[in-house]
Amino acid sequence: MFIDTHAHLNFKDFENDYSQVIERAFNADVKNIINVGSNLETSKKAITIAKEFNDVYAAIGLHPIHIGDPSTAPGAGEKFDEISFVKLAKNKKVVAIGETGLDYYYDKSNSDTQKEVFEKFLKIANLVNKPVILHSRDAGEDILAILTAQPIEPLGVMHCFSENWDFAKVVLDMGLYLSFTGVITFTKNQETLEVIREAPLDRIMIETDCPYMTPEPYRGKRNEPSFVIEVAKKIAEIKKIPFSKVAEVTTKNAKELFKI
Repeated sequence: MFIDTHAHLNFKDFENDYSQVIERAFNADVKNIINVGSNLETSKKAITIAKEFNDVYAAIGLHPIHIGDPSTAPGAGEKFDEISFVKLAKNKKVVAIGETGLDYYYDKSNSDTQKEVFEKFLKIANLVNKPVILHSRDAGEDILAILTAQPIEPLGVMHCFSENWDFAKVVLDMGLYLSFTGVITFTKNQETLEVIREAPLDRIMIETDCPYMTPEPYRGKRNEPSFVIEVAKKIAEIKKIPFSKVAEVTTKNAKELFKI
């Protein structure tokens, strides 16, 4: 069996058929899905969908591109509503806080605000004793500095990992997991492939990040949880280990971290 540890079935891309998409995943032996919020609205939607299916869970958070003034934020901007997020975090179907983190790719001018919100989400995670799903883009140094200054327990996972092995070693030493998407099925980035080769399998998870990051052989189509199997296949190929072993261990990792 497999677990898609990072999906966005709460996004508009799936508003008309998420039930069918989930059933396809279950039929493909993807037995659990973690539906991840990126703002307050999609976090609420993640919980709503999770309540419909016993084996679907939710994570709640505010993606850094959505932080700030609606007229200037790279995504649909909003102010951080701490009271609402704390309330959502206590829901029994919520197994993680996130996604949260830092993203300087589009705009670094609001980095102080991003850091402030990130630190507050880490406090929420500690408050409810749930792991964190971390987003980091062009902000690795600051992410590590904050995590060092404000440790979280239980820890979490660096999702859609694309940094080099030196960075990965620091993340692993902190006790975090690394999660990989369908990008690894077609990337030419040797640094990412090196991380997959070197990282212990018991610290790796798989995800789709759907509707984005569609793997081969489905590129050009909307991504969905059933495609997470292609990520597992590629990890097995890169590490030269049995596919069944990747399925077994990555599933075990996710179950242990998210307590599902």
